[in-house]
Amino acid sequence: MAAQGYDFIIVGGGSSGCVLANRLSENEAVRVLLLEAGGRDTNPYIHMPVGFAKMTTGPLTWGLTTAPQKHAHNREIPYAQARVIGGGSSINAEVFTRGNPADYDRWAQEEGCEGWSFKDVQPYFLISEGNTILADADHGTDGPLGVSNIPDPQPVTRAFIQSCQQLGMPYNPDFNGQIQEGAGAYQTTTRNARRCSAAVGYLNPVKKRPNLTVKTGCLTLRILFEGDRATGVEYAEGDTVTTAMVDGEILVTSGAIGTPKLMMLSGIGPAAHLREHGIDVVHDLPGVGENLNDHFGIDIVAELKGPDSLDKYNKWHMAAWAGLQYALFRSGPVTSNVVEGGAFWYADKSQPIPDLQFHFLAGAGAEAGVPTVPSGSGITLNSYTVRPKSRGTVRLRSSKVEDTPIIDPNFLAEPDDLKTSVEGVKISRDIFNQPALQKYIKQEHFPGGSVKTQKDFEDYARQFGRTSYHPTCTCKMGIDEMAVVDPQLRVRGLQRIRICDSSVMPSLIGSNTNAATIMIGEKASDLVRGNY
Repeated sequence: MAAQGYDFIIVGGGSSGCVLANRLSENEAVRVLLLEAGGRDTNPYIHMPVGFAKMTTGPLTWGLTTAPQKHAHNREIPYAQARVIGGGSSINAEVFTRGNPADYDRWAQEEGCEGWSFKDVQPYFLISEGNTILADADHGTDGPLGVSNIPDPQPVTRAFIQSCQQLGMPYNPDFNGQIQEGAGAYQTTTRNARRCSAAVGYLNPVKKRPNLTVKTGCLTLRILFEGDRATGVEYAEGDTVTTAMVDGEILVTSGAIGTPKLMMLSGIGPAAHLREHGIDVVHDLPGVGENLNDHFGIDIVAELKGPDSLDKYNKWHMAAWAGLQYALFRSGPVTSNVVEGGAFWYADKSQPIPDLQFHFLAGAGAEAGVPTVPSGSGITLNSYTVRPKSRGTVRLRSSKVEDTPIIDPNFLAEPDDLKTSVEGVKISRDIFNQPALQKYIKQEHFPGGSVKTQKDFEDYARQFGRTSYHPTCTCKMGIDEMAVVDPQLRVRGLQRIRICDSSVMPSLIGSNTNAATIMIGEKASDLVRGNY
């Protein structure tokens, strides 16, 4: 099909891509094309907060699994990555946390990312945030990303927060405030009892701008180059292959798995690996696909004495009642994100900031790979090491775009990660054993009474740990030889191409990653406009 020309081509309609499409198309003289391989966000589960539990597998994901994890009993672990407009923000658990300010200061001061300290990025967090509850120096109230409190947390969630306090953690009403440590209910990326994804918050209000073209169901095949200069992209829409040419810049926002895959298919990456698959090398960039950093979450699950969790709504008549309540009044269990409560705490009390994060789910078996309980009524507590040292890779399986990449997060490769993770499981059990939750708990099923020794806990972590859906760092920002982009997000050694998503993080932040990915999109839009 004949080539079309644009000023900016954004490849990937996830969190950051939606931000860029909004901000760059503010200039009416600029022609912007946004390409997304997935479909539109028409699935009703996307917009109901509780729908998260239904979307960790299925048609809204790429259906990925990891390579066998040699430090986790050689398991191939399901690896949910969104395939829909809005990306992860359309299918995630909507937990709104930004990470610790020390994470961003580390990027700037230790990892060669000048301009990315917390004082540098905080304005972008604030401009993105539309908080309906909190309004102070730490929070924005007018941003496109709706943020609110869970309207009516489940009684077991309140008991979880009390149990954490009984264990010695302080109550924390705001994990994004001055102090991260403690336990409380998460704020969520919701507005008016509906999910506010990046597509809802950023893209939908502007998608009719005449200078913005949004194409879903379009798989980008490769980025085109003349010498070291990006000139356009080739993408498939059904059986039709189209070339789109760019006069300004190509902005790659396909995520920590999709971005390195696309770069390598386009001839940008480790030269030997590209030649192994018969791909012509445009630019030898050894860091592409390296440095994969993800949170390895480990669940414990308990059965309840009665129907005191969201599991009771698995029965058809209860589900019907909940659906009717939501349809009529925008209230009830459908307004829950399931992952209602959380905590930041210490495996190592000598650390200056928390090294563990906890997610409390008011149900059992809510996510793919998480066990349920005999009675069907349970609760789940997930914990992970927030700054894992283990690093993995994303590699091509072949030169065919339809083949999934080989994803190896290399979970638990570093002994410190295993040590901290095990402490997280032990603390999770201690939380379940406090009086506030013991009122509800009939029996702990996972790990169960047979897990007692340090080795038992280590084996349990290896056997039941899984991704927490936070892959990052595979096209890292920095100034060293493994950096893929510079602190302005420009791909090193190439012209007119930037990477503007979670893959550019030099290291993983100590929390959920979606708010930070949106921040990267906001800052990237300023970087791009400053040079245009």
